[in-house]
Amino acid sequence: MSENQLNSKVVKFGGSSLADAGQFEKVKAIITADPARRYVVPSAPGKRYSDDIKITDLLYTCQKLAETGKDFSEPLSKIRSRYLEIAKALGLSFDPTDELDRIAYRLKEGATKDFAASRGEYLNGMLLADYLGFPFIDAADVICFNENGVLQMTETMMLLREKLTEVENAVIPGFYGSGPNGEIITFSRGGSDITGSLVARAVRAEIYENWTDVSGVLVADPRIVKDAAVINTITYEELRELSYMGATVLHEDAIFPVRAAGIPINIRNTNDPSAPGTLIVAGDSADSDAQTGYTITGIAGKKGFCAINIQKAMMNAELGFCRKVLTVLEEMSINFEHMPSGIDTMSIILAEDEIKGREKTVLSRIRKAVEPDVCELEHGISLLAVVGRGMRRTRGTAARIFAALAHARINVKMIDQGSSELNIIIGLLDGDFEEAVRRIYAMFVNSTLTDDDAEEA
Repeated sequence: MSENQLNSKVVKFGGSSLADAGQFEKVKAIITADPARRYVVPSAPGKRYSDDIKITDLLYTCQKLAETGKDFSEPLSKIRSRYLEIAKALGLSFDPTDELDRIAYRLKEGATKDFAASRGEYLNGMLLADYLGFPFIDAADVICFNENGVLQMTETMMLLREKLTEVENAVIPGFYGSGPNGEIITFSRGGSDITGSLVARAVRAEIYENWTDVSGVLVADPRIVKDAAVINTITYEELRELSYMGATVLHEDAIFPVRAAGIPINIRNTNDPSAPGTLIVAGDSADSDAQTGYTITGIAGKKGFCAINIQKAMMNAELGFCRKVLTVLEEMSINFEHMPSGIDTMSIILAEDEIKGREKTVLSRIRKAVEPDVCELEHGISLLAVVGRGMRRTRGTAARIFAALAHARINVKMIDQGSSELNIIIGLLDGDFEEAVRRIYAMFVNSTLTDDDAEEA
């Protein structure tokens, strides 16, 4: 590992940051402003305006049409035009025609969705490398999956380090790698974040900068809370909780590679590079000087859940009751989110998609397994998470949350708090979700209510 690599930064740019030539110019200015920004991970070009189509989606369309033997020349032509337009505006001779011809041939021969989707990053990586004057390293040569599509960390780290020690700078496209037979395999959507994280770990980077179109992680969804505040510092644990519950600034799986190496992540805004963004750090690094200024760190949530409500007299005395219920779900390959319970009652919260079309079968099998007095399904539930390391040492946090909801006449269907006291999960009706987020945000970010006031409330 060279001295330059030890002091290096890995920078990942999202699709909106590379949507057109103007965005490419911003990206180059950011990279050249700091010589430590040596390793660049690009996404495929995103939307230039609200009704635009992402390159990745055009590639999916090509694959789908090819799969059914239909002509896909129109979406392929749009892809070619998009790259040529960017290259021409930047004064580059880059021409994707030959590569697109090879892609078209592969699609006609039955190439997979993963192959098709990955070509947006592949071509954009080549274009960006040309623009920056950096070497291009194909992610298929350094990101390894096994035959089941599981990332092979040891082999990936070995290959990345071997390749990156040979160069001072590099562009490595995000989102994909290759399997044992050389077939292209992608991460889930947003997986370029993971590629950046892997590269940062491989070079033991000083920091991993993830550049997007917002100035950091926000306390709440800006579509619900207008002008939501930016979180200055957040721990890996807090971000994982928020990501799992719907916050989408960073792919949740991107946390693990850098967390293990103690590398902080900085979420930055390509369109406002002077903004400090959000720094994501290890829990023991988030001292009192790095607080957000609020008791909570963030609010996130999702709709689309349902609850299986079960009642049975003397349930608590029946050995193995919960196990029998959960065995039914396991046998049907159904994941659940939460399981609040009482002496004679239990509820299982799960995503609607998990049991869609199988509702009657699930309930029938549970009734057969445990013979409950009542077993029914309740739809239209949202889950909302209030996350923050500050909740551990602040009195009255829960009181303030439920006071905010009570004042809005919002009924709480479920409450769940882990032993870490890092978050409180609340179940609500779908119709109350947005107002609940606004009320809790107002209570903690806009309110001057003291902890003693909250306890009295």
